[in-house]
Parts: sequence; structure tokens; C-alpha cells
Amino acid sequence: FVVTEETHPIEKVFLGELSARALNKTRGIHDAKNPYPAPIVTSRELFRVGGERNCVHIELGIEDSGIHYQHGDHVGVWPTNPEIEVNRLLCSLGLWDRRNTTINIVSLDPMLAKVPFPVPTTYETVLRHYIDISAVAGRQTLGILSKFAPTDDSKQKMVKLATDKDHYHNVVADGCLRLGQVLQYVTGHDILAEPTPDNTTLWAIPFEVIVSCIPRLQPRYYSISSSPKYHPKSIHVTAVVLKYESVDTPGVPARWVYGVGSNLLLNLQYATTSGHEKLVEPLLMEGEKLERAHVPLYAIDGPRGAYNANSVYKVPIHVRRSTFRLPTNPRTPVIMIGPGTGVAPFRGFVQERVALAERTIAKHPESGISDWGTMWLFYGCRGSNEDFLYKEEWPKYSEVLGDKFQMHVAISREGPRKPDGSKIYVQDLLWEQRERIRDALVEKKGYVYVCGDAKNMSKAVEAVLMRILGEANGGSAAVEGQKELNMLKEKSRYLTDVWS
Repeated sequence: FVVTEETHPIEKVFLGELSARALNKTRGIHDAKNPYPAPIVTSRELFRVGGERNCVHIELGIEDSGIHYQHGDHVGVWPTNPEIEVNRLLCSLGLWDRRNTTINIVSLDPMLAKVPFPVPTTYETVLRHYIDISAVAGRQTLGILSKFAPTDDSKQKMVKLATDKDHYHNVVADGCLRLGQVLQYVTGHDILAEPTPDNTTLWAIPFEVIVSCIPRLQPRYYSISSSPKYHPKSIHVTAVVLKYESVDTPGVPARWVYGVGSNLLLNLQYATTSGHEKLVEPLLMEGEKLERAHVPLYAIDGPRGAYNANSVYKVPIHVRRSTFRLPTNPRTPVIMIGPGTGVAPFRGFVQERVALAERTIAKHPESGISDWGTMWLFYGCRGSNEDFLYKEEWPKYSEVLGDKFQMHVAISREGPRKPDGSKIYVQDLLWEQRERIRDALVEKKGYVYVCGDAKNMSKAVEAVLMRILGEANGGSAAVEGQKELNMLKEKSRYLTDVWS
């Protein structure tokens, strides 16, 4: 790429708009290439207020947008990078005073590499909206940038990080260091201090190298937690806010690390409910030290204030289609397993069935839904008053569906334990109901849906299902159970929506 500073009329300069239609304010289809700035209709905290964690429920308005969705689809939320990381790189690259300078970027070989975002734009816009400066810095990138190190000492440190896998893992990976933080770390600066031109060493890295090394900032996808039959004018998102502590390593003290997409949603929730000026305080837990927290704030007003209309905030979105769908025949039994925010799509599934049930009962009041298959929901959380998602809603759905909706909840920090004292999880509840699960799958050709953690939960659920199916066929989990599970997968009767 070649980057040149140019002069353009400001109305022709992209300041974070994700498409030419957005810049020119022309109507068109809203998709991944032209996201829709959806207004936040309402938002609320789902976990216990004042607890250790946050879970955001946000409803995004889609009326008159042309956007349509189905239960089980995903919504892509287009985030921005937190302001502290934008400022950190502006300081490190010597662009603090030129942040608003207009630039054009041209590919030297368009057949090999196209400019990954709209131009002309500005330095600040690229770092805030278009490239992923919030990801952990990669070894290859550090190797490329080492030749631009401002001192021999910083060059040696950079080369070691790029070439020594163990050293890289201990410092960058365990320390969760983003590129701007690495540049500060190898030049001996405090990465916990607010970055300014005075406390940041200048790196003479050509901006085209930055654009070449760092990939485009991608949308964050969330399982839609509503049904269009129940909520035709809005898309609901249920997102646990990602926040964890990095590993304490030599030279890189432990600190809080924040996920980009979910913390943007949390910023928007607080702005929607309490006003922009009160953003900082609610994000801090009691007793948490500010110097270790560095609460991430975002430019939530959007380019040219486009995402804030009279304090109604907007967030750019598009819908991604999914095959995670209920069977078309409501007589088919459905087994849904979704602990934590894995329950999100199943809220949409249940709403879908409730809406259909209400219509069916109104049309056939005598028979109603008596011949429908059962919907099983296996859900898990830590505490009944801490993180039981949509606790007040499930009984309302049961009023419509009756015994056709069965919910089983594993509350890991309360209630009964196994004989050995270990906690009870969703897979244990599944085993407790094994005879009815076996009947639903083997005799009534039911469907299984799993949503949530891919690393542990989904594997544990598979192991229990293989045991149930294996015994149903007079064999073992490893042989007959595996065979039956594979058959369910081949027939799309075992569907997953999992993440690691």
C-alpha cells in the first residue's frame, strides 16, 4: 500500500462510515457491506446489580430498515476500538497532532491486496474504526515492526519477542498485550499510564506498514435472543461482558483486559440508561483500583454524531443467517441445552413456539396444542439471584405452552450436590432425565440443540448423550452411542451454536 496525505472536501472523507451509502446517506439494502445503524430501543442489566460480572440485554430497533431475521440467526455488531488504544498508537506513531489529517491509500497490486476499508479517511479514523488494534499483537507483526525500533535495546527486545515463542507467550500472550502496549513495553514505558506524546517514545513506522500488518476490525456476532413472531420490530442481544485478569508476568503487571464488542455494548447500555457523563463510574467494581482497571471508553456518538440522535444511541448491525432452526413440525420434541448466555437463542426458540401456540389455540380452542412435542430446556447458572437469565419470563411462557415446555435448571453454587460433593451441571440434569430423553430421540425422532461453551460443556453433553443412546441400543457409549450421535448430526437433528 501507499499512503498519501491529501486534501478532500470533508463531506467526501470517511470518518468511520462503513459504506459509501452511509457516507452519502442514500438508501439501500442493509447487509455486511452496508450495516444498519439500529437505534437502541431499550437496554438493561441482567445480572445482579453490584455483582462481579455484567450481562447486557439490548433491544435494537429494525422497523422500516428492510432487515428481516429468523429465530436462531446471528446479529453482527460492528464495534470500534477503545479510545485509549487509539490514543496509544497515535502517540507511538507520531500522529497525535496529525490525527485528523486526511489520507488516501492505494494498493500497489489490487489483484493481491485491496484496500480493506473505505478511503479517503484520516489516521485517527483508521485506528478507531477500521483496523483491529485491540487484538493481541502477533509475532509476525512484531518481527516486521522490529526494524523500525527507535533504539538498539528496543530492537533487541522486539526481535526476541518475535523469534522466541516461549518468551512471546510469557510476555505478550499471557500479558494480553495489544500492539500499542508492546511498543510501549519494549521502550520501557508504563503501559498502565494514560498514553500521551510526552510519555510515549516515537516509532518511525510508515502508516502503510501498519495498514498492511493489522487486519480489518471485524463484527462481533451474537445469537439473537428473540423471535420475529414475538418481536417483529426489534432484535434482542444477550451478551456477557468479557472482562478478565491477565497473567502477572515480569515487566507486565496483571491488569484487567476487556473484550471489544461486549464492553462497547456495556458503554451503550450505561449511556442509554444514565447519560454519557456517567459512563466511567458504573464500569468500576467496588475496591478496584483505577490504575489497574483502565476502563475502556468508546466514541459511541459515531462518525459525525450519526449514532446519537437526541440521546437515542445507535449501533451498526447486520444479520447473518443460520441453520440453527426449530423443526417445522411442532409435534417434534425439542431438547435445548444452553447454560449461561447459551440460553440466548433458546429464548427466541421458546418465543417462536409461544407465538405459534397462541395462534393455534385461538384457531382450535378445543384441541389446542395437545398433540405437540415437548420442548425441553436445560439451563445452568451460578446463583438463582445472581445470574439466572430471564428468570421472570420463563413462567409466562409456561402459562401458554403448559406441560409442552419443561425447564430444568442447574444452579452450581446453590442447591443439591452429587454424592461426591461435586457441583451439578446441565449434563447431569440430562442424565437424570435419560429415559424421557431416550424416548424423545429414539421413539419420537426429536432434535437436540446445544449452545454455549465449546471447550467443556458441549463435550460433556455429547458424552452423556452417547451414553443414553448407547444404552438405548444395548451397547456402549463409545461404539453404539457414538454411531447414533453421528447419525443425528448427519440428519441435522443435532445442531450446535458453540464458541470457545
